[in-house]
Amino acid sequence: MSRCRTRKPAICHSRRAVAGLLLAAALMAGEAQAADAVTTTFAASLTAVPAEAPSVTGAVYVPVYSSVAVTPGKAQADFSVTLSIHNASEQRPLIIRRINYYDTAGVLVEAHLRAPVALKPFATIEIFVPTKDTRGGTGANFVIDWAATGEIAEPVVEALMVGGIGAGHYAFISQGRPIRQSGGRP
Repeated sequence: MSRCRTRKPAICHSRRAVAGLLLAAALMAGEAQAADAVTTTFAASLTAVPAEAPSVTGAVYVPVYSSVAVTPGKAQADFSVTLSIHNASEQRPLIIRRINYYDTAGVLVEAHLRAPVALKPFATIEIFVPTKDTRGGTGANFVIDWAATGEIAEPVVEALMVGGIGAGHYAFISQGRPIRQSGGRP
């Protein structure tokens, strides 16, 4: 920690307070940017959220691996993660209510939506976790809550992990699993 170079403690305290406020504002801006990334990056895949109340809801759990242990307690390989959420319906929008990223301990790492979005038929959105972001750890996961205003095909949700170990490069896919569904079934 750096020492204040002034002889007036009130100035040091004031500088620290301002620095703390700036850091807090930067963190909140980063969270807002992450939450808005889906709506800005994939605007062409989205449509208006239907005004009609959803009659079908569900949730999908997707195990992902931002890190993989190579040898017990010694080495690990880090991977990027691309989560893809596909609307498998040809006719109806798919409402996405929540995209939450959890770490190995089940602690929320990041919420990727501020408000529900609706995917056009056959449209896709993605969430990207860079290789250097190892906050999720070896047992990370995403939970996606979805809904629809009528019978709809379940969304297809997969995660692609890409990374390297030494000179080798690897890629693998993890498929989402339904953990909850209520209402009409396709």
